[in-house]
Amino acid sequence: MLDESAPDPTPGTPHGTLVGRSPDLARLDDFIAGIPDAGGSVVLLGEPGVGKTALLGAAAAGATARGLRVLRATGVQYRSQASFSVLVQLLTATPELRDAVTGAPVLATALGIEPGIAPGPDAVAEAVVLLLKNLSTVRPGLLVLDDVQWLDRSSAAVLERVARRLAGTGTGLVCAARPGEGSFFDHGGLPVHELNPLSPADSEELLTRRFPALAARVRRRLIAEAEGNPLALLELPAALTDPQRTAAVPLPQRIPLTQRLQAAFAARIETLSAPTRHLLLVAALEGSGNLQVVRRAVAGRCGLKHLAPAERVQLVHIDDATGRLAFRHSLIRSAVVDLATSDQRRSVHRALAEAWIGVPEQRTWHLARAAIEPDAEIASLLEEAAEVSARRGDGPNAAGALVRAAELSPTGAERARLLAKAAYVGASLTGSLREVPRLLEDARRADPETDSLPAAMAASVFLLNSYGDVDTAFRLLSGAITQQRRSARGPDATVPEALAALLMVCVYGGRPELWAEFDVLAAGLDPLPDALHLLRTVFGDPVRARRSDWERLDAAAAALTGERDPVRILKVATACAYGDRLNLVDEPLRRMAAGGSRGDNILPAIQALSLLSSQAWFSGQWPQARRLCREALELCEEFGYPLRSWTAKFTLGCVLAVCGEFDAARLLADQMDQWAGARRAEAVRRYAAQVRATIALARGEFDQAYRHVGVISVPGTPAPFVGQALWVFLDAAEAAVRTGRGEQALGHVAAARAAGLHTVSPRLEMVVLAAAGLAAPDDGEALSRYQEALAVGGTERWPFEQARIRLYFGERLRRTRAPAQAREHLTVAAETFDWLGAAPWAVRARTELRACGAPAHGTGDRSLLTPQQWEIARLAARGLSNKEIGARLYLSPRTVSTHLYQAFPKLGITSRAALRDALEQAEPPVH
Repeated sequence: MLDESAPDPTPGTPHGTLVGRSPDLARLDDFIAGIPDAGGSVVLLGEPGVGKTALLGAAAAGATARGLRVLRATGVQYRSQASFSVLVQLLTATPELRDAVTGAPVLATALGIEPGIAPGPDAVAEAVVLLLKNLSTVRPGLLVLDDVQWLDRSSAAVLERVARRLAGTGTGLVCAARPGEGSFFDHGGLPVHELNPLSPADSEELLTRRFPALAARVRRRLIAEAEGNPLALLELPAALTDPQRTAAVPLPQRIPLTQRLQAAFAARIETLSAPTRHLLLVAALEGSGNLQVVRRAVAGRCGLKHLAPAERVQLVHIDDATGRLAFRHSLIRSAVVDLATSDQRRSVHRALAEAWIGVPEQRTWHLARAAIEPDAEIASLLEEAAEVSARRGDGPNAAGALVRAAELSPTGAERARLLAKAAYVGASLTGSLREVPRLLEDARRADPETDSLPAAMAASVFLLNSYGDVDTAFRLLSGAITQQRRSARGPDATVPEALAALLMVCVYGGRPELWAEFDVLAAGLDPLPDALHLLRTVFGDPVRARRSDWERLDAAAAALTGERDPVRILKVATACAYGDRLNLVDEPLRRMAAGGSRGDNILPAIQALSLLSSQAWFSGQWPQARRLCREALELCEEFGYPLRSWTAKFTLGCVLAVCGEFDAARLLADQMDQWAGARRAEAVRRYAAQVRATIALARGEFDQAYRHVGVISVPGTPAPFVGQALWVFLDAAEAAVRTGRGEQALGHVAAARAAGLHTVSPRLEMVVLAAAGLAAPDDGEALSRYQEALAVGGTERWPFEQARIRLYFGERLRRTRAPAQAREHLTVAAETFDWLGAAPWAVRARTELRACGAPAHGTGDRSLLTPQQWEIARLAARGLSNKEIGARLYLSPRTVSTHLYQAFPKLGITSRAALRDALEQAEPPVH
C-alpha cells in the first residue's frame, strides 16, 4: 500500500500525521467517530497519486484504534471483469466472516459458496447490509475500498447500493475514486470529500523530509513539476541521477516518469482511440494550448472533434475564457509523451514546425527537436532564438538553445564556439556557474584549437565569480579581446559584451592600471554602446563624470519601463548606484529579483537584490535591507557565487554597524579583508573599510574613522575609479573635522564643488553643504550651511543623513549658546535615530540634549514601533524564537530580546502571547 506522505508518529493521535493533510484527517476522524451511532459513507475523490491510499490507511488505523472492525478491499484493473471478486475479498477475510456469510443463504449463493440461482444486486446488497448490521451489534465496523473505479461489475453494483443503506447500521464505508474515470461503481449522491493537491509549502516539507540532500533548485523544479501530487514528489527524484539531484549537472528539459507514475497516469490514455492519442501528443508537444496551431498540425489525420473522449475522462479541458487547451495535470502531459515512440515524437515536431511557419522561434525549436543529424541552418536559427530569449529575460531557454545548436553544428569549431557561448550565458544569467568548466571542456574536445572570445568570457566570469581571481580573469579576457581585434575582419557583436564583462573585473579589482588598459581596449569601440558608456563613467569613475553623463543616465533609467532584457536593466541600474538614482529603477529591479525565487535568472536576481538592499540601506529601510541581503546571500550560497556575496555582506555590515551591533559588523569586515587581500580585490577591501569607518563613527572613535575612510579615498583628494567616495563623503568630512584636520575638510568640500558633485543628486547637494558646515571655522557660516542643507528639496529619502545633519546643527547651536534652537534639532535627530534603530547615534543625540538642559527620554516614551521592532514583533507573533528571528534578520538573540522588551510597552502588552492581537490594532511604521 502506497503511503505518499510519510506518516510520523504523533502523540495523542491514533494514526501518523500526513504532510499537509490535517484538514482531511480531521474530516475522516469526525466521520469515524460517528460510525457507531450514525453509520454512513464518504467518498474520497482525487487524481491519481494525490494521496487517497495514504488517507485510507490513516482512516483504517484510526478506526482500529477506536475498536472498530475494519474490512478492506482494493479494485484491481485487470480483475475488473471477475464476478464478485472484490466482494469475496471483503467478506471472507476472516473465519468469522466466512462463517457469517455461509449462514446467509443469499450471500452464500451469490459468492459461489453454495449452489443455486444467483440473486440480483438488490437482494445481495440487502443481505450485505443485514450482515454488517448484525456484526456491528457486537463491534461497529468500517469498510475501506480503494480504487473503486476498478471494482468488478457485480461487486460494484452491490457495494454502491450498500453505501447508500448504511445509515444507522453501526457500519461506515469510506472509498477512494478518481474523477472522470469510467467505473461500474456509481458514487453519485454519496457524500464526497475532494482531496486537493498539496500546497507548495507542504510539497517542500514532504520533499525535504524524504530527500534532504536535494539541491534547493532541484527541489523547486520538482515541486513545480509535481503540482502538489505526493506520488510525483516521491517518485520524480527517483528518475534523476545523483549528480542531477545535487545540481552538479542540469536537469533534463523533461523529467521522465517512473513506472509507478506511468502506471498511475497512463490508464486513461491507453483506452483512447489512436486519433485521440495522436491529438493529445500534438497538444503535449505544442505546449501552449494554441488550438489553431494544433488544428494545423493534425490536419489530414484527425480533427479537434477527437478531443471529446479525452475531455470526458478529464485528461484535458478547454479554457472558455482563452480558448486554449490545458492538461489537467502536467504529469498527464508527461505520460502522453512517454507513451509515444521517439519516431512519433519527431514526426509531430515536424508537423508543428510547419504549423508555426509564421513564428520563427517556435518553428526553430520544433525543427531542432525533430532533427537527428547535424544541420547548420537549424543551428544558426537556434543561436538567433537564443539571443531573442536572452533579451526577453529567458536565460534558461537561451542557454538550452545554444547547447542544442552546438549538438546540431556540423563542424567542431562551431560546436566549440556555441558551447562556450552557452557557458557564458549560463554563468551570467541562469546561475549555472558550476557548469562552466564542463561546457568549456566539451568545447575543447570539439575543437582543441579553440580560443574564441566567448570561451574567454565564460572562463573569466567563472574565475571572477567562483574564486575572485581578478588578475587571471583580467589577463584572459583582455588578451582575448586584443586577439579578436587583430583577427576579426569586421565588427564583432561579442566585443561590447566582452568589454562589459572586463569592466566588472576592473570594478572588483579597483586599481587604476586595470582601468587604464580597459580604456585602451574600449577606444577601439567608438562610440561605446550607451549602457557600457554609463558603466564606464557614472559607475566606473563617478567623481569625474560629466553632467551630460548623468543626464544620459536619467534618460536610460526612464527608458527601462517595460524593458525585459536583464542585461540591459542591470547595466543601467548598476550605473545608478553611486548617483543616488536606484529609486528610478526600483520596478525593473524588483522584477529581476523575483527571478531568484523562480530559480531562473539567478545572477541578475543576486545583483538586483544587492542593489535593492543598497537602496534600502541609504533610505533608512533597514529591516528590509537585512531581508534583501539575506535573500541575496542565500542565492550566492546555493549557486556558488562567493564574489557577489560581498556586496550584500557590505550592506549588511553597514546596517549592523550603525545599529550598534559592532561585533557582527566587525566580523563581516574581517572576512572581507581576509578574502580580498590575496586576490587584490580592492573593491572588497574598500567595502571592509567603509564598514569599519561606520563602526568607528558610531562609537565616536574619529581617528580610526579617518584612517578607514582614507582607505577608500583620502579626504580632499578624490581617488579615481572609486565610486564609494560618494557614499562616504559626509563620513570623510566628519572624520577630518573631529581629528583636527579642518583645512583638509575644507579642501574636501572644495574638491566636491569643483567636480560638480553637488549637482549630481539632492543627497549629494545636502551632504556637500553639511560638510561645508562641519568644516566652517565661523559659526555663522556653519549654521547657514546646515540650514541650507536641511532646506534641499527631495532629501527626505535619506533620513539617516538628515538626522546626522540635525545632530551637527544642534551641536553647533549649543556651542553658540542657542539652547532652545539646539533642542529643536537634537530632539528630531534623536527621534529619527530611534525610529531607524541607530542606537549609538540616538545616545549621542541625547547626550547633546542633556547638555542643553533638556530631558532626554528613550524610545519607551514613544508609541510608534521602529521598522526593526515591527519586523521582530511580527516574526515573534508567528511563533519564531529569538534565535530563529536573529538568524533571519542577522541579529543576536540578545538584540532580538532587547527590541521585544522595548516594543512591549509601546504595544501595551507584557508577553509574546498578546503580540498577534496587539499588532492587528497597531499602525505599521511608515518609511
